[in-house]
Amino acid sequence: MVNRAVLAHRLFTGISRRHLACLIKELAVSWQAGLEGRRHAVRGGARKRAAGAGARHQLVFVDRLVATLIHLRHDLPHSVLGLLFGVDRSTITRAIAEVRTLLAERGCAVPDRPGLRLRLRLRLRLRLRLRLRTLTNVFAYAQAEGIELRLDATEIQVRRPPAGRGGRRAFVSGKKKQNTMKATVIADWRGRTLWTDALRPGRMHDATAARNEGIAICFQHFPDVEVLLDDGYLGLSRDHRGQAITPPRKPRPGALPGRVEQWERDRHGHSSDRITVEHALADHKRWKQLTRWTHRRDRLPDTYRAIVGLVSDRTINA
Repeated sequence: MVNRAVLAHRLFTGISRRHLACLIKELAVSWQAGLEGRRHAVRGGARKRAAGAGARHQLVFVDRLVATLIHLRHDLPHSVLGLLFGVDRSTITRAIAEVRTLLAERGCAVPDRPGLRLRLRLRLRLRLRLRLRTLTNVFAYAQAEGIELRLDATEIQVRRPPAGRGGRRAFVSGKKKQNTMKATVIADWRGRTLWTDALRPGRMHDATAARNEGIAICFQHFPDVEVLLDDGYLGLSRDHRGQAITPPRKPRPGALPGRVEQWERDRHGHSSDRITVEHALADHKRWKQLTRWTHRRDRLPDTYRAIVGLVSDRTINA
């Protein structure tokens, strides 16, 4: 069994010790409440023994959180983590399932306003309270703060469904020529992640995935919000002119040289403004589990949202 303090190092967890301390403070109460709720359901009523009686956990909450972070960062097998923490593989499996759900439900951190100066304790307290969990939250935040959003989609390779199973072709991506799942991500002008969706099968078009998340309704209720997009969202640009902004269209053959040069400048400027969302996607892919997903597909959405929440915490003051 390895020293637990060593396993909590940033090289293993991917986050700083200060960040880890904030997560412990934020999630410990929710984890304990869920534990007591499950025990109540099993007992069929209130506990009959005094609080603290009974068997002790072999893996306390801090170790469960650290094991989950190591699994997300390095994709170590559960059996290896069980060996490191001195417990059975099944204990690690249950711990990761519990903590991953808590991390996924957190949402993304709200970036600090420019020039806002707060004491460290107050700032950490605000991080725990103010989270962006839905697309409506992001659009409301953008309109209130006057922020121009950047939206893009990324695909993660997943295992091919068994032959003969219904819906098998839905995961075949026409772009990647692989079985993938697609995540839609929104970032701000500094590359800080603000939101991600529930993930869709890779065959679905980028614009369709955004529409299914209700982006058209958000455009309708928040008319001052502008979103920079790439060429894959031309349909949204036609439906929501002035809000969904895509690169300028290429001039027709035979256009004047001045018109072509202006188009090149405009397209380069649009790409330079939108590149921050690509940087945000690259931050997500630094976590090994998102380079190629080899586990059950129904667990990928929670994993992606958990990692996005952790990355947004790190970039909140960037």
